[in-house]
Amino acid sequence: MNYSFEYIDIILLAMIAGFIFLRLRGILGKRTGIEEDISTSFPHEIKPKKEFKIISAENFDEDAKKEFLKGAKIAYENIITSFASGDLKKIKSLLDVNIFNQFENAIKDRKMKGHTSNTTFIGINSAEIKEHKELNNIFVVTVDFVSEIISCVRDKNKNIVSGSPDKIKKVHDTWKFSRDIRSPNPNWHLIETQV
Repeated sequence: MNYSFEYIDIILLAMIAGFIFLRLRGILGKRTGIEEDISTSFPHEIKPKKEFKIISAENFDEDAKKEFLKGAKIAYENIITSFASGDLKKIKSLLDVNIFNQFENAIKDRKMKGHTSNTTFIGINSAEIKEHKELNNIFVVTVDFVSEIISCVRDKNKNIVSGSPDKIKKVHDTWKFSRDIRSPNPNWHLIETQV
C-alpha cells in the first residue's frame, strides 16, 4: 500500500491553512494589548435639540407668516389631491377630527353613488393670510387660497356629473388652520373650509 499521497494531502492542507492564517493576520493585524478605545478616538457630534418656540400673535411676524404660508400651500395641495383620490390616510395628521369626519363622509357618499373624481392640481396662484388670532391657547390662522384645478366627477357609466376633464377652473378657498401653542408638535390642523 502506498500512503505517500495521504501525507502529501496533509502537508498541502497545512500549507493552505498557514497561508490563510498569514493573510488574515496581515489584514486584521494582531493584538498588542494597547488597543485604542474607538468610541473616544472619533469626535461625536450631538445635534442640538431644536428649541420649542411658542407661537403667539406677538411673535407671528413676517418671517413666521412666510414660513407658515409655505407649509400651508403644501398642505393645501396634499389635502385637495388626497380628498379627490379618496385617500385620507396620508393627510389624517393635517386634519381636525371634525374635518376628517366630514371628508370621510363625503368620500363614502361619493362611493355609494358610484361617482369617481378625477382631479389635476395645476397650482396655487396666491395664498394670503386673512387673519390670525389666539383663543384659549389655540392659535388660529385664516388663509385665502386661489388655485387652478382641473376637476371632473363621473358616475358609474362614465358620464360627467360635474366639472370638466379639459377646463381649468379657478378656485377660491378660505381655510382655517389651528395649532395648540403649548404643544411642541409643529403641525397645524385644518379646522374649517369655506369655498
